[in-house]
Amino acid sequence: MNLFLLAVAPSMIIIAYIYFKDKFEKEPWKLLVKNFFLGATVSIALTFAIGYLLGQILPPLSEKSIMDMFIKAFFVVALVEEFSKYIIVRNFAQKNKAFNEPFDGIVYAVMVSMGFATLENVLYVYAYGLETGIFRAFTAVPAHATFAILMGYFMGKAKFSKNRFALNMTGLLVATLFHGAYDFFLFIQFVPGIAIGAFVSLLIGLILSRNAMKRHQENSMFK
Repeated sequence: MNLFLLAVAPSMIIIAYIYFKDKFEKEPWKLLVKNFFLGATVSIALTFAIGYLLGQILPPLSEKSIMDMFIKAFFVVALVEEFSKYIIVRNFAQKNKAFNEPFDGIVYAVMVSMGFATLENVLYVYAYGLETGIFRAFTAVPAHATFAILMGYFMGKAKFSKNRFALNMTGLLVATLFHGAYDFFLFIQFVPGIAIGAFVSLLIGLILSRNAMKRHQENSMFK
């Protein structure tokens, strides 16, 4: 199997799914592609830069410490990655005139996140091979999409609200919490069976994401 195709296919499928879920007023393709590549470049670069700075500030984290793995999952990984995506959606999508209904928050957040997830997935698949690619196609990549939908739901509401800052921050917080929970349960490898918590948190996130999309569809001003 072509490893590159395996690495990029999950993101492309998710992008197509979200694009067709945007039923009433499609987004311009050029802007979607721009946000995808910003996610794959600027967001990735920000993640590495902030991660490097944290590495200089924080003491070494022990993989045998629950507290250290909590810090790593929620702050070193989840908050840094979601903030790096949030910055792009906030400054390059939310301000654009094409962002003209709440569902667009979900569309652009997913585009940025899938740009990020695609490059990340390519690196993982080429480093660790076929089995990793198959596993991540059903776990890590859909997880990134789920976090993005939850963030985008609130950022879509924020665009048309007087409480823009609070709603934007809520989106960032919710995405970080679900991302952190997913990673935390995977990081605690020394506790047998606890990894199931990652899949439970992902399942809850998927259910909430489905409801978020449905709510924005029902409330579309273009319906």
